[in-house]
Amino acid sequence: MTGIVDYKMGNLASVHNALAALGEQAVVESDPDRLDVYDRLILPGVGAFGDAMEHLRERHMDEALREFAAGGRPMLGICLGMQLLFDTSEEFGPNPGLGLVPGRVVAFDTARFPHPLKVPHMGWNRMFTAAHPLFEGLDEAHYLYFVHSYHALCDDAADIVGETEYGYRFTSAVAHGNVMGIQPHPEKSHRNGLQILKNFIGM
Repeated sequence: MTGIVDYKMGNLASVHNALAALGEQAVVESDPDRLDVYDRLILPGVGAFGDAMEHLRERHMDEALREFAAGGRPMLGICLGMQLLFDTSEEFGPNPGLGLVPGRVVAFDTARFPHPLKVPHMGWNRMFTAAHPLFEGLDEAHYLYFVHSYHALCDDAADIVGETEYGYRFTSAVAHGNVMGIQPHPEKSHRNGLQILKNFIGM
């Protein structure tokens, strides 16, 4: 059974519907004391990093997520949920994150090019993935749906399992042991997105 963490932000219904389409029993969960009943957790998210961490802390969900991750069961962060896995974010910050993946979250460097990047990065884009169980069975050139203004910088390159080009190459998927994150929205990414979720619930 999969728990979808409810912290007042995120595409909860979309993620729940995608899992239901895969035949997975999923529950939207807001009680940190109940996380132990789940085989795996998904941390979705859309919105501001600081607000998200505040909502997690006010219910002590941040502590519960760290304990869950320490127990070795799979956890997947999606979009903002992926960014929350990191140590800090510079979004209206620095703001401390969950500290489950070493690194930080930064804004797109829009000044690096003659024609500045349009931010947020929104729409379909290709992900270049490393060999990882999360990406088994995807199309050879798999495009996924993105919408974000910040991206992750990993301290350890070994944690990077997916990258995407938007002006420059940035980290779009990470795996640090049992803790994984993807910047695009699999619930909005048709067949390839559903395959990623199917792979996750099969872990």
